[in-house]
Amino acid sequence: MLEAIFELLVPLVMASIINKGIGSSNTHYIIEMSGVLVFLAVVGLAFSITAQYFSAYVAVYTAARIRRDLFRKILSLSQGAKEKVGEEVLTTRITNDINQVQNGINMVLRLFLRSPFIVEGATIMAFIVDIKSALIFILVVILLSTAVYFIMKYTLPRYKSIAAKLEKILHATSENLDGARVLRAFCQVESEKTGFNEKQMN
Repeated sequence: MLEAIFELLVPLVMASIINKGIGSSNTHYIIEMSGVLVFLAVVGLAFSITAQYFSAYVAVYTAARIRRDLFRKILSLSQGAKEKVGEEVLTTRITNDINQVQNGINMVLRLFLRSPFIVEGATIMAFIVDIKSALIFILVVILLSTAVYFIMKYTLPRYKSIAAKLEKILHATSENLDGARVLRAFCQVESEKTGFNEKQMN
């Protein structure tokens, strides 16, 4: 939030430089406010790095805990339960899926908590600087929000489809690794290569 606040102060300083400094040809004032801009940039960067560090730490730590708990759960499963779920599915859960959870936590902490504050703060700042520009800004925000909604509505089902295809590829890989000698003995290596390529393309 502090990072966002320092970013939101920049337009006010710029407006002050244009109106009071450039408008009245006050070089001393322009230099002073330029120093303020540099200060805001440096402090904002420091807060940004700090926020990113703790966000990444929380994401990695949480993913590690989930991975540890999931591994313990897998070890406690019976052989029948493992075969029913599938080794490739369990492998996907403990690797790719948890990595997605880790990235999701990082994005929520860095973007979804910060973005609404930035948008609301920028709207307020826009009305302070210029009402007509603020109305245009609100229109743009509405259009962007609508675009993001439709993009997410389109991509989420595709992500589920990709995850299912990944599990099929892992299943085929696991079968080929387990039966590598049999495939070579019956000269089915080329056939399996073709089938694997088809699974990747579909």
